[in-house]
Amino acid sequence: MQASGKQLDGLRVAILVSDDFEQAEMTEPRKALDQAGAITKIIAPKAGQVQGVNHDEKADSFPVDMTLDQANPGDFDAILLPGGAINADTIRMEQKARDFVQQIDKSGRPMAVICHAPWLLISSGVAKGRTLTSYYTIQDDIRNAGGNWVDKEVVRDRNLVTSRSPKDLPAFNPEMVALFAEYKAKGAVSGSATTQSPQDIITG
Repeated sequence: MQASGKQLDGLRVAILVSDDFEQAEMTEPRKALDQAGAITKIIAPKAGQVQGVNHDEKADSFPVDMTLDQANPGDFDAILLPGGAINADTIRMEQKARDFVQQIDKSGRPMAVICHAPWLLISSGVAKGRTLTSYYTIQDDIRNAGGNWVDKEVVRDRNLVTSRSPKDLPAFNPEMVALFAEYKAKGAVSGSATTQSPQDIITG
């Protein structure tokens, strides 16, 4: 299923990253979201720029749209968490990032998470009871947190979609757009989701 037209028109997506995120896991999903009409914002612990990587090599830098201190989870409809081991290990230690994920998940707003990024779900206490995938090296972490880890290119569990690595992006991106479009079809966008229950927003 490919994004068509502007099915995410006006949907506000928070991209939470720190330095050394896996660049393709941010830029390619972001491109898919932008092409579908979403409004994407890079949110990071510090202002300025964040550094991407291609595996273990430095790649490009990207401007930060707002800091975690400035960002209000209620102003966003969905979240994208790119991977990269250093990025994921850093962002999971940010209390405001954990709070952000907790608020998004509690209200049933959609989350797209790839590679090492489920570490933030674990540290936020939202992995328990969920079926998800990730980079294979953190499968024990997910299981130890009460999650059900599976080895598939893309996994959907209610308001959560996960993939393992950049090679899964051809499956991850359309599944992410489809999940976000389901949420938007419920008519709750730009923070109004905070007044609805998860059952009102996402089914499946």
